[in-house]
Amino acid sequence: MNKMSSSFLMVGLLAAATGVQADDHKSLVIGTNNWAENIAVANMWKIILEEEYGYDIELSDVSKSVLYSGLANEDIDLSMEIWLPTTDASFLEPHKDEIDVHDVWYEGTGLGLVVPSYVEIDTIPELGENAEAYVYQGNPTILGIDSGSAIAGSTDEAIEAYELPLNQINSSGPAMMAALDDAYQREEPIVVTLWSPHWAFAEYDLKYLEDPEGVYGESDDIHWMSRKDFGDDDPWLTSVLNDWHMNDDTLGGLMAEIEQTGDPVEGAQTWIDENRDLIDEWLAAGDAG
Repeated sequence: MNKMSSSFLMVGLLAAATGVQADDHKSLVIGTNNWAENIAVANMWKIILEEEYGYDIELSDVSKSVLYSGLANEDIDLSMEIWLPTTDASFLEPHKDEIDVHDVWYEGTGLGLVVPSYVEIDTIPELGENAEAYVYQGNPTILGIDSGSAIAGSTDEAIEAYELPLNQINSSGPAMMAALDDAYQREEPIVVTLWSPHWAFAEYDLKYLEDPEGVYGESDDIHWMSRKDFGDDDPWLTSVLNDWHMNDDTLGGLMAEIEQTGDPVEGAQTWIDENRDLIDEWLAAGDAG
């Protein structure tokens, strides 16, 4: 055997020994939105897959409607977050035959109207009775995130169902959190749309307003999802993501690290370095397969 043949043989053996074939390392597009936990886990997986397994990952920040149509049209390969059975069901329904919903990675979400614990109201009807205390830019206001989000739609329904004399102002998640922080530091009343898991509940003393009409639905679980037949195209990654689980401590720690550094890449890398054993447990599922 000549030296060139030996070299090619060695390269082939090394590729086989990795357990993941180079041909499987296609460029992948992960669809994201501006929810704190979504940004956190998307950046975490981008770092792990690129640095340790040679993937080429693009994070594509899109609206909810574009995310689901992108998965259905195969412009997006996967997304780390779909809340079921309630919150994201309406987004999935038109595309349910073109999108694969995979395993749960976070159990027991929360969703609704949130106020600082120092305010005296505890229910959404009480918010309506005390609307004049919750003024933002001159008008009784509920501060929300982007208008295309599920929580924005539920809040519009809540305003109608409870006949609330407040308007919803939609902005970005960071803008909403900045307004919350400003009001909180001055101990002024404010009401925002928020969800669990979220780092805000570790940073501030907050409470959900009770929702007697059930407008915001019951607790959901968070799954990951992909374009159709992604599992056949990349069984290794599918196995890994199906074995991925986080709870309030692990996900809250990841989000808090990102919030503290102010950089999702730097924060995610720090968290990865400090939680190697947990990550290795997730990766073992793919390697075993």
